[in-house]
Order: sequence, then structure tokens, then C-alpha cells
Amino acid sequence: MYRIVQYDKALKPYEKDIELRMDNYKRTRAMLTEGSLSDFANAWQYYGFHRTADGWVYREWAPAADALYLMGDFNNWDQTALPMTRLEEGNWELHLPADALSNGSRVRTVVQNGDRLTNHIPLYAQRVVQDSRSFDWLCEVWDASEPYPWTDQNFVPDEHLFIYEAHVGMATEEYRPGTYREFADNVLPRVQDLGYNTIQLMAVMEHPYYGSFGYQVSSFYAASSRFGMPDDLRYLVNRAHEMGITVLLDVVHSHAVRNTVEGINEFDGTDYQFFHAGAQGDHPAWGTKCFNYGKPEVLHFLLSNLKFWMTEYHFDGFRFDGVTSMLYHDHALGSDFSSLAMYFSMNTDTEAVTYLQLANELIREVNPRAISIAEDMSGMPGTCVPVRDGGIGFDYRLAMGLPDMWINLITKQRDENWSLDWIWHELTARMAATIAYVESHDQALVGDKTVIFRLADANMYTDMDKICHNTVIDRAIALHKLLRLVTMAAGGNGYLNFMGNEFGHPEWIDFPREGNGWSYHYCRRQWSLVENGFLKYGQLNAFDKAMIHAARGNDILADGTAHLLLLHQRDHILAFERGGLVFVFNFDPRFERNDYVIPVTCGQDHEVLFTSDDEDFGGFGRIGHEARSAYVPGHEGPALKLGLPPRTAMVLRPVKVEE
Repeated sequence: MYRIVQYDKALKPYEKDIELRMDNYKRTRAMLTEGSLSDFANAWQYYGFHRTADGWVYREWAPAADALYLMGDFNNWDQTALPMTRLEEGNWELHLPADALSNGSRVRTVVQNGDRLTNHIPLYAQRVVQDSRSFDWLCEVWDASEPYPWTDQNFVPDEHLFIYEAHVGMATEEYRPGTYREFADNVLPRVQDLGYNTIQLMAVMEHPYYGSFGYQVSSFYAASSRFGMPDDLRYLVNRAHEMGITVLLDVVHSHAVRNTVEGINEFDGTDYQFFHAGAQGDHPAWGTKCFNYGKPEVLHFLLSNLKFWMTEYHFDGFRFDGVTSMLYHDHALGSDFSSLAMYFSMNTDTEAVTYLQLANELIREVNPRAISIAEDMSGMPGTCVPVRDGGIGFDYRLAMGLPDMWINLITKQRDENWSLDWIWHELTARMAATIAYVESHDQALVGDKTVIFRLADANMYTDMDKICHNTVIDRAIALHKLLRLVTMAAGGNGYLNFMGNEFGHPEWIDFPREGNGWSYHYCRRQWSLVENGFLKYGQLNAFDKAMIHAARGNDILADGTAHLLLLHQRDHILAFERGGLVFVFNFDPRFERNDYVIPVTCGQDHEVLFTSDDEDFGGFGRIGHEARSAYVPGHEGPALKLGLPPRTAMVLRPVKVEE
């Protein structure tokens, strides 16, 4: 029996299914290698372009091709002048003299099937650029003569994650894509000041369509050239590590762009080189290609890709995109996962389960402190259970139900009808370690709205001045703070915020496209709103900073769960403890609760760290910061007597006793 069944007794009827998964994992691992996965996952060191003692060697894997050629600016784009030599197992090789290529040479691979010639970006291209005149995507050959001067050898990630999800291209206020170096120099200091200890970078893997948000990857080994050179990304990661910030890559192994010139699709002339053949290889909702995780060569490509980003760019781990889509043959489209049987049916893609197990094993071999997060809304049992215990091996899964809950409450229910029982259950009832969040990039895309925009709507354009108060904007400011505080404090084992949402960035995200006149207006971050001393954005930013610093300074996430002190539905009062801090919320939209008694576990006086009603945070200053006694006459045990204005929260902690 694997320990996963001991952790969750409800899985006992599915013990045979779990054993089958583990047998698949063991059999596949043994088929790939008798040694370590790290020694196996080195594909980019063999394939692609490499300098040799007397020139260059270029290798590809194209098992169904009849012939391969290399063409480029070095030979006037002659398609068939440089044929490659067929090796065993579908591999091809070409040797070139030292003066044939130089760093920056632009090339493409020509693949012949019968009489048909097609052009492709090399599979292991590490830099891909778009020609400014023809708009064609081309591979640039680079082979660094000097290794990057890393200074992060002693960096160790923090144990508890406060994640700042970010998009480098959007991180400038200018009407253009930002750069890796600009992000490192201008945004990382903001992240550090706010208190976040982790950044999660989106859209790093090269993608031809900017508006895909980086989720339709074409070149898996290339850092997007839109944002700079490969060493510029290394500079960003190294700088983050110098500042004590962990760097995660938003890795996309759930699908790939269907493009055949820019992408890996049909590289050897077949639709099944990397993907399932026929309709099974097409994602019905995303219009992309679905990997065949049962092919050893595909596993080699993907596992090597993980090691590549960890060793070549020093990423500390990954947020795996689209895990739900990977786990089920129907990609979980329309599934409600109302019973455990749905996780162990014929619909489950056990080959994808095996790949994710291997991936999690590999990244710990490369870096024992590596972090892996699953984007899975299905709640697959064992997602965050170690592989050796019968699980898939992730450290965390995203708490994807929390944004849905908040949006449901904001848009479909009156504030006074909010169920605190439901909120508390959704925040705390979790079978796995989770990353909690109110909203990520998903909730901000065009066609949707950020939380602040749902709350304030058109008033954001007219009433965000500090001197302006009306019922709409006051409610929006108050709830923006309460939702974040309660989610961070009670909702998970880590916390995530999307870049700019901490200060209520207005409007949605919309990438340049034909439908908006190729405008960058909604594809940037207006940092100046925070610095503008007349607007409320700076106050929301200050609240977020106080919230994160209090959580980290008191290490509240080390306490695995929040401990309920009081939940009173009629009065709309919620109070709980975590990590020695006391969090008290009055969700009532109208009524102040005077002299409200909150039981606590510590008998010492309590000091107020901050409140959501502090004037510095856009509140009205109605809550005093004087210490509160933990003695309430007539109440058994320690308790606090507090005044709680409507839509406010307090954070307190026991006063340290001088020895």
C-alpha cells in the first residue's frame, strides 16, 4: 500500500488504480534510463548548434524525414546546398567549418518529404527573432564563448512563498514591450519593497503570437527575443537572487502552438512526431497541439527542457500551466469532478500522470530546493503527495476556486447575503498545499474585469482622487483590501498576486491586435498611478505592503492552517489566528460592531499592527491603535473587546513581555 491511501482513506477503493499508475511510472522510468533522470535529460547538449574543436556541429531529430538541409544568410538561403547526414534512430547531423557560422547568423532547417520541401525553426533553437522587414521568424545561432558570470551560488529560496506573478513585456508604462533588464532594474525593487519573495515569470518561452500571453509556445528552448538577449534574462534572474527573490518559470508543457514554420509541429513532416496523431492531437478549446506523453523521445524533449531552464538560466522551479488539460483525455472540458471515480476512469491520461511524476522527480534531482506548482482545477488526488508515496509530486496546487468564489460573491450576491460559512470553507478546506489568490492574470484579460474594476467600474475614471468619497468607490476600496487580507491570511500555504493588482490597476489586459488597432494602451502597467500622491492607488499599494510584511515578519505560513476563533453569520464577523496573529473582519456593509468580544488563545495584551481602516490605506481612521487587554469581565478565558466599523479588518498580536 502506498502512503497516499493512508493520507486519504477515501482513496482505498482506488488502491489498484494508484498501483497501476506507479507501475506505469516505474516501467517508463526504467525504459528511459537505468541511472538518474538528470543524467538522461540533456538533449539540448547534443541537439542544436555547438562549436567543436574545428568548427560547428548541428543535429536534429526528425525520424520521418527523407532529407534535412540547413540554409541561412551565410549561404544566401540556398535550400539544398547543405544536406545533413542521417544517423541512427531518426537523428541527423551536419558539420561546418568554423567560418561558416558566427554568433547572430540567421538560419532555418529545410525538411524534405518526398518531393516536398518545408522550412522550420530548429527544434532546439535558443534564440528566435522576427525579421523586421519580412516578419518571418528565424533562428539566430549563438554559442557563448564565455559563461555568464553568475553570483548567486549561495542563494536559497525562502520556504514560504509570496508570489508576484509578472509579465516582463507588460511591466513598462511605455507603449512597447518592456525588457528583461528594465524589469530587473525597475520592477524587482518594487517587488522587494512590497515584501514578495518570489516572482513567477510568464511568457518567457518563445511564442509567435504576443497576445497568447505566452501560452502558445513555439520554441521551447528559446527565451523570448521580444524582451532582450538570453544574457539579459540571466541578468534578471541573477539580480533577483541577489535581492533574495526566488524565480519561477511559467512552463508550458501542456500543449504547443500549431504553427509548422515557427513551431515544432510537423517538423519531420508528420503530425505525430511530438503530438498525438489525428484529432487526438488537436486541443478542441485552445486550437493547439497536444503532446504524446507516451513517446520516449517526447519525454526526452520535455524533461530536458526543464533541466535546461534550471541550469542555463538558474530558474528555481516551475508553475506548470494547464495541468488539468494534461490529466484528462477530454481535457476536463465540462467535467465537474463530483466524485472520486472521475479521477480514476478511462478518461484519465495515465501517460500524462507519469510525465508529471518524472518531471517532479527530475527537478528535485537538479535542485533539491526546487519548487513546483500545478495549475489544476480538478483537484486530482495526490497532486501534492510525493511520488514515492503514490502521488504526482508537486509542492503546491493553485487554489483556482477562490477567484471564482470572490467573483461569484461580488457579481451575483448582495454584500449582506455573503455566507461566511461558505467563505471560510472555501478558504480552509484543502486536501493539498495550495497557493491562494484573489485574482491572477486570468481574471484581468480582455472580456473580463479585475476585482477593483468589477467593484468600481466607471467610477475608477472619475473618483479615485483621495478627497473623493462615494458609496461605490468606498465599497470598492474597502473590499479590495478585505478580500486580499482574508485570502492571504487564511486561504492557503502560499499567496499569489498578479503584477499591478496589488494597487488596483485599472481596467483589463488586452494585447496589441487587429481588433484594437495594435494598441499597447492596455498592455502595460501604469506605475505612475502609485507615485501620484493625489490618487488612492498608492494607498492600496501601501496596504498590500503592510499585509505582506506582517505575514512574512511573523511567518504566518509556517502555521499550516488558520484557527477559527469566531464566525458569526448574522453579525458578519469572522476572526481567526494564524502564526500568532489575530485577524478580525467585519464584513457587514452597514453596521458598526461596538465592544465586540473576540475570544483569543493568548492571555497577554494585544497590540494593533494595522487595520484596513487606517488613513494611510484609504480608510477613515476610525480604529485606534492602542493596545487591547485580553481580559474581558464576565468572559471565560482570554478575549478582546473591539470596535469594528463596517467593511473593516484588524490585525493584532500579543504584546511581547519583557524578560
